[in-house]
Amino acid sequence: MSFYILSINPGSTSTKIALYRDLQEDFTLTVRHSVDELKNFDRIIDQYEFRKNVILKALEDARIDLKKINAVVGRGGLVRPIPSGVYRINQKMLEDLRNEIYGEHASNLGAILAYEIAKTIGPQIPSFIVDPVVVDELDDIARISGHPELPRISIFHALNQKAVARRFAREHSKRYDELNLIVVHLGGGITVGVHHNGRVIDVNNGLDGEGPFSPERSGTLPVGQLARLCFSGKYTYSEIRKMITGKGGLVAYLGTNSALEVEERIACGDNYAELIYKAMAYQIAKEIGAASTVLKGNVDGIIITGGLANSPLLVKWIQERVYFIAPIHVYPGEDEMLALTEGVYYALKGDIPIFEY
Repeated sequence: MSFYILSINPGSTSTKIALYRDLQEDFTLTVRHSVDELKNFDRIIDQYEFRKNVILKALEDARIDLKKINAVVGRGGLVRPIPSGVYRINQKMLEDLRNEIYGEHASNLGAILAYEIAKTIGPQIPSFIVDPVVVDELDDIARISGHPELPRISIFHALNQKAVARRFAREHSKRYDELNLIVVHLGGGITVGVHHNGRVIDVNNGLDGEGPFSPERSGTLPVGQLARLCFSGKYTYSEIRKMITGKGGLVAYLGTNSALEVEERIACGDNYAELIYKAMAYQIAKEIGAASTVLKGNVDGIIITGGLANSPLLVKWIQERVYFIAPIHVYPGEDEMLALTEGVYYALKGDIPIFEY
């Protein structure tokens, strides 16, 4: 029996839709939302009805028979910290997302849209989320930061990291829950996860100022200097937040978040651009090295993934520093739609469990 799975991934200014038959993509579309379309919504959650209508119209225009859909999956938003897995969308999850209990983000719409569209198709159609960014499997020792008022928190690219780790295990005829892996997501943010027997027991919080700098994020900064900057009177809290996430990293140093542009500048002889790009690779390699100590050097593989894994130059500079730790495997891109679908597909087949929130 084949499963038809509809995947929905809402971003800040777009909604991605894809229909898969098992793991084969039948239809995909990214709908862009203009500033004018979104300006009348005070909160992201208020966009629900607008986005739902956009999705249903897109499916109608593509002449997709909704009755053949077996399940709907949405991008997991800011729910409470939960272990990795496939979660059936229930009223408690919807309530937390609608009330923004754990924060506001476009991905919060994912579960709401998936649930409501599944109901539109039929009352028996299930809806799910898979591996939201708040997946929390940290060992207790990894939560200790150095001050009790500032515990380390698990926020990372869980969807992509888990998907490529499981894909690696399948391709090598191994069980994911029997492997020790270091998974490196290279994107607008950069996170390095320590995967031990199927759990991410340590990972840097790439969203909130920890780990390597990235195209848009500052990563770990000298704390004393940052504290002085915060109280210097030169910047507001909002401006400091933007320095950490949004206007840090490559943007701060080179005025661009485009790795392609940086590589073009390097090719044209821009030595400063090369220094900064190399420094990013250097910090990523250091984070991988630190991750290897969590596993006491017992590492089955290092997986490099995300959009920046398409950069041969960056990957080469990382590999040169960490090749001695474990074999390196590169899975370019982050194919979130397939990752969402894979989770639900294997759950429907009974290969992995379905959890209740």
